[in-house]
Amino acid sequence: MFEFIRSHQRLMQIFLMILIVPSFVFVGVSGYNSFGDDTGTIAKIDGHKLTQQEFDTALRNQLDSYRQRMGAQFDQKLFETPEFKQNILDNLIAERAVGAEVARSHLTISDALLQKTIIEYFGRDGKFDMESYKAILAAQGLTPAGNDQRMRREMALQQLTGAIQGTAFAPRSVSNTISDIGAQEREVQELVLPVADFLAKVKVTDEMVKSFYDKNSKFFELPEQAKIEYVIFNSDAVMDQVAVTDADVAAYYEQNQKRFSSEESRRASHILVLVKKGASAADKAAAKAKAEAIAAEVKKTPADFAKIAKAKSEDPASAELGGDLDVIQKGSLVKSVEDAIYKLKQGEISDPVESEFGYHILTLTALKPAVIKPLDEVKNDVAAELKKQKASKKYSEMAEAFTNTVYEQADSLKPVAEKLKLKIETVGGLTRTPVPQLGTAPFNNAKFLTALFADEALKSKRNTEAVEVAPSTLIAGRVVEYKAASKRPLAEVDGLIRQRVTMEEALKLAKKAGDDKLAELKKSGDAAGFAASKVVSRAKNEGLNNAALAQVMRADTSKLPAYVGVDVPGMGYGIYRIAKVQQPATKDEAQRKAEQDQIASIIAQQEMFDYVEVLKKKAKVKILKPIAVASSEAKADTEAK
Repeated sequence: MFEFIRSHQRLMQIFLMILIVPSFVFVGVSGYNSFGDDTGTIAKIDGHKLTQQEFDTALRNQLDSYRQRMGAQFDQKLFETPEFKQNILDNLIAERAVGAEVARSHLTISDALLQKTIIEYFGRDGKFDMESYKAILAAQGLTPAGNDQRMRREMALQQLTGAIQGTAFAPRSVSNTISDIGAQEREVQELVLPVADFLAKVKVTDEMVKSFYDKNSKFFELPEQAKIEYVIFNSDAVMDQVAVTDADVAAYYEQNQKRFSSEESRRASHILVLVKKGASAADKAAAKAKAEAIAAEVKKTPADFAKIAKAKSEDPASAELGGDLDVIQKGSLVKSVEDAIYKLKQGEISDPVESEFGYHILTLTALKPAVIKPLDEVKNDVAAELKKQKASKKYSEMAEAFTNTVYEQADSLKPVAEKLKLKIETVGGLTRTPVPQLGTAPFNNAKFLTALFADEALKSKRNTEAVEVAPSTLIAGRVVEYKAASKRPLAEVDGLIRQRVTMEEALKLAKKAGDDKLAELKKSGDAAGFAASKVVSRAKNEGLNNAALAQVMRADTSKLPAYVGVDVPGMGYGIYRIAKVQQPATKDEAQRKAEQDQIASIIAQQEMFDYVEVLKKKAKVKILKPIAVASSEAKADTEAK
């Protein structure tokens, strides 16, 4: 959002009154009529139950989403708030209320539109692979039929919400007024009282230094630190200890030939003569006769198939492409058509084939037979795969030996390293919490650090247990040097404190002098001592400090000249004289259009919010368990699992 909207929220309150706009992708649109088993009802929407189980699932789904997006930065404690959980509940209720309206409005999605959307969403490079599609859905616990149902609901919902949001617009008079304010220019002069001019006037006493030291003790704390020895056991250590023979590779190749085969590939084209659903027998007969005539025509001149398809096919999507259906993926076409394609020889023209859409004249335009890759071509890949499998099996055995040896030889890591051929490493400067500068190193893992700083490991300098810090990665360590937390002595930081206190006191003197000068200028309107004028705006600071620019653009200019005083970080105190307020000579129409679109978007969100509130009233929403109750039960359920 452009700077004016950020800086003038009060003026924009008519547009920015939304706190939460229901996001239907946020927790996933649930089936309106299939809410699952009743494991405790939290709310009722349009007479249907919203259960504790559904609340728990939505909460977990959203946490998983943030966990994936934030990675190592994710901290679940930040989300364990009533506000976050209330947001989840609000979204679930909004979904159900809109879902109820979709059902009442009998909004439907056609088979053709659904199929087109699925191909666009799940296809790659213009191709649709049915097996890959099924695998993707299976990973989400869905079937093609279940996904069809889900997508129909979501697309119907999008139709409804799109109709509301799509009507929003920003009146030109409003957007132009806001643009004018955002683009406003002010002619300003600067007078800075440098902090350096006041440094010599500051006298820092020992008492002032001691007071700063006592009040800001956290600045001088040194955290406890440990120097450790550690050994890492991971898959790399195992890989070096396994071998694969040529005989192993050959045997695997023979037993898994299908893995190294490419399936037969067929590309086809068709000409469609449509038959509408519920067509009479006479209409079907007429369509079949038309298809037979076209088939006869094509068989006479097979080379003109694409030309005839463009002219006579009633499938608008493929007709423009000469009837091309691209490479055929098994399961992507209706069965009768697919079966016919797999019976054709390359270049052969079929008789009319009936389907639920009508009659198809088919031809096979390309055929690539199945091919098995030779052993020499895949030998290295097979060897790598076998080595990985052997290492995985051996890892389990060696991981157990690693864990046991670490425990049995608790006073030294040397026996562990010798037995499993591992290397002992040393690192210092570790604390109880991960050190950002050390990144994702295995020894900088929170779980491992907790074990290191436990009493037994810390005081007795015994080995930690084997700690899993990543998949197939175990680490064990022991503390060899330890320094307790301490505070830097005053004598050590005296000089730094004096510099800090001197600067702070000088800034106070600069501000006092500046305030006195400002009061004088407001009475006189004098411009003496100010630098040359410069024209600034919210988008053009002309070298003005950002803090100063913000105050200049916020200043009351009903009476000119106007003056403002600002603490300028690192500089001192600045006084700014505003002599003129004006609009830029030329207007940026592209910027105005962008701002109008932004305002329209805000209005659309507000209208959608208001519409959902109406639907919630229409659905007679009843909250049976406040969020505090729902949250506590969700927590108990999560812990139980």
